[in-house]
Amino acid sequence: MKRLHALTFKSYIGPLILTFFIAVFLLLMQFLWKYIDDLVGKGLELKVIAELLMYASAGLVPMALPLSILLSSIMTFGNMGEHNELLALKSSGISLQRIMTPLIVLVIFISISAFFFSNNVLPYTNLKMGSLLYDIRHQRPELNIKPGIFNDRIDGYSIKIGQKDNTKNMMYNVMIYDHTDKKGNIHVTTADSGKMNLTADEQYLIFDLYNGNSYNELVGKKTRTGIKTYPHRQDHFKEEQIILEISGFEFTRTNENLFRQNYQMLNIKQLDKAVDSLQKKLNERRKSFKKNLNKTYFFKKEIKDTVRIDKLMKEKDIYAVAPINFDSAFAKLNYKTKIKVIDGAQNYARTTKTYLSSISDNTIAQNRWIRRHQIEWHKKFTLSFACFILFFIGAPLGAIIRKGGIGMPTVVSVLFFILYYIISITGEKYVRSGVLQPFVGMWLSSFVLLPLGAFLTYKATTDSVILKIDTYFEFFKKLFGNKSKTSETESE
Repeated sequence: MKRLHALTFKSYIGPLILTFFIAVFLLLMQFLWKYIDDLVGKGLELKVIAELLMYASAGLVPMALPLSILLSSIMTFGNMGEHNELLALKSSGISLQRIMTPLIVLVIFISISAFFFSNNVLPYTNLKMGSLLYDIRHQRPELNIKPGIFNDRIDGYSIKIGQKDNTKNMMYNVMIYDHTDKKGNIHVTTADSGKMNLTADEQYLIFDLYNGNSYNELVGKKTRTGIKTYPHRQDHFKEEQIILEISGFEFTRTNENLFRQNYQMLNIKQLDKAVDSLQKKLNERRKSFKKNLNKTYFFKKEIKDTVRIDKLMKEKDIYAVAPINFDSAFAKLNYKTKIKVIDGAQNYARTTKTYLSSISDNTIAQNRWIRRHQIEWHKKFTLSFACFILFFIGAPLGAIIRKGGIGMPTVVSVLFFILYYIISITGEKYVRSGVLQPFVGMWLSSFVLLPLGAFLTYKATTDSVILKIDTYFEFFKKLFGNKSKTSETESE
């Protein structure tokens, strides 16, 4: 039996490691494609890029690990079924559960390790990657001038371009405001097109402008009649070069403590503490809101003899409020007073509505922020459970399909992983919007796939052929064959 377990373990561990690194590599390429605009043209050192990719790879483990477990399970048991190894083992009296025992132990170990990785390593790598990515995005912002937006990252200048052609390094409808004199927009340069280049020492930015105008507002003088003049000078050029100093844009690291309070950088203990703190603040805000609403907005009173009223309230333990007929009281007022009362009531209602709207938006934002923390808390556990469930989907599927290699296992595993991912994303989206509770939404994929894994394990144990195409061909042959025989007998 030990030889059998060693054989099964060796057959599984190789595809697991291979598929894991392939999945991480493919997801890392997607990460680079997403952030390619933030990395190119920043003059970053190779060390900085390698550090970013290392932290990004660690952040991709929650997606790569379940996929690799599912794919390797299908490959392993598909190969064993294709080479009749499973048939031989079952013929000798060894059940499928007995064959899967060493891999179950391995997957349990991987699931426990995945939990500790999510709780301890992932917050650290998220903190490092988040701060590093923030620094990279703000590195050399002068080289990332976006069309239609003023860029004022260069001290003393504000630059705007209409269009940009990265293939030809050309910019169109260029507008440069010179604020170095700190007197407002007195120096403006416009051009139909231009190029932007960086000097070799990376200290100056050179603009080669074509077909433009330069406007300079001169110092005004008062005439003898006391009227102040506003002279200006306008120069037209076919080609002009403007050199801007960009010193002080070297790559620097931001203090990581600024990012530590983000929910992605916290472990379970810290998330519990953060949720409790946020919930207490929200409850205090609700109590304060109710108190202010009743006291300031709904029941605003002007009581002169407060001592007598307080004494009466303490003695009788009631609020001394005399019944008032507002309709009759309002009817006794004169016309001007009525207009004044109506205007005051309208202003009072508008103020109350604004206050309610502000409190409502703030409460919704706080609840959304609390749900973000709760989602991250459940993610620490869902990764481990996903590894366990996907193994019990992949291993029976491989035994049923009986196809090894890369082709069929890859197609089937990708389909099941997409199903798992769609359900997970949908549940998380419903939690963020407040439609589902955090527990239900975050564990929705597990609730759906767990019965499926149990069903496939049962079918594989009973040697089911539910995924064998020949079975369905035989079924339809028998079905249509019986119909044809019945029609022949009826015609006779």
